[in-house]
Amino acid sequence: MEIQSRSSITALLRPAIIFSLLMLLITGLAYPLLTTGIANVIFPHQANGSLITLNGKAIGSELIGQNFALPQYFHPRPSATNKTGTSDKAEPYNAAQSSGSNNGPTNQKFIQSVKDASTAYRQENNLPATTPVPVDAVTASASGLDPDISLANANMQANRVAKARKVPANTIQQIISKNTTGRDLGLFGEPRINVLKLNLALDAAKLGG
Repeated sequence: MEIQSRSSITALLRPAIIFSLLMLLITGLAYPLLTTGIANVIFPHQANGSLITLNGKAIGSELIGQNFALPQYFHPRPSATNKTGTSDKAEPYNAAQSSGSNNGPTNQKFIQSVKDASTAYRQENNLPATTPVPVDAVTASASGLDPDISLANANMQANRVAKARKVPANTIQQIISKNTTGRDLGLFGEPRINVLKLNLALDAAKLGG
């Protein structure tokens, strides 16, 4: 009886083990290799991180924002990725710490941070104290890594950038227009501008700064 019982258990375990190994090979090896290969053929740029290169060197990704603080550059929306591990050092757009603030619209800390950011934004761009500020200029995205800003945000920064680079404002506006991405499929979302691409366009145009 004991020998028959062991044989029965072996007979049950063998197909389960074989099936598990087979599925591991299919879903854990074959499928990822197949989809990666197809993606590299059809969408090579996107499959490799949508990297942006300058002089043959990768300097960033279209999908992850970067922090710009100098007046001659357009500034990104705030980032919630301000800390790394136990460090108190601010590291905006740290992809390893992707997250939102998780503060709701009635949270007093959130309300105060938006007020402070709005005041700083107006002062930075020499705007009247009553000027409405674009939402994306004073709030972080859900990931904390959003690489884009709204057209309204870019337009409000244009005069500061023009003054810092000592060029007419309409020159900066033309560069904004050339680097604006419209609604997806002409219907979804809002026009937006990739900050890294926009700042690279400014430097490429050799507009001082």
